[in-house]
Amino acid sequence: MAIDYGTKRIGLAVTDPGQIIATALETVHSKDVIEYLRKYFQAEKVECIVVGDPRQMDNSASQIGPLVDNFVKELKRKFPEIPIERYDERFTSVMAQQTLLMSGLKKSDRQRKELIDQTSAVILLQSFMNYRQNGFK
Repeated sequence: MAIDYGTKRIGLAVTDPGQIIATALETVHSKDVIEYLRKYFQAEKVECIVVGDPRQMDNSASQIGPLVDNFVKELKRKFPEIPIERYDERFTSVMAQQTLLMSGLKKSDRQRKELIDQTSAVILLQSFMNYRQNGFK
């Protein structure tokens, strides 16, 4: 599962059991995400949680970095049995917007922030899986 953290909304993506392709799951309000995950984990097996690691172009932490750090600490406390990985999320929002543009969606649909968050989470998870499949564990 991938999590694209935001202060208002959190995009979620999951993969198939063979870990071949990432798909959008949901966009959840940040205040509701822990309860959403609790219910999801009761129904579905999750091997790992990948959380986007926001970085500046010079690889320094972004402004939202400390909030993501706190969120990851909360995840570890609430779900200690599930490993958590951080993965560079630079450009995922830009890539998500470009992907939606190329998909042929109407402009009003492409501007839905929930869809952008989900697509960012999909890109994050697919990038992470590609990275691991190429032997960079």
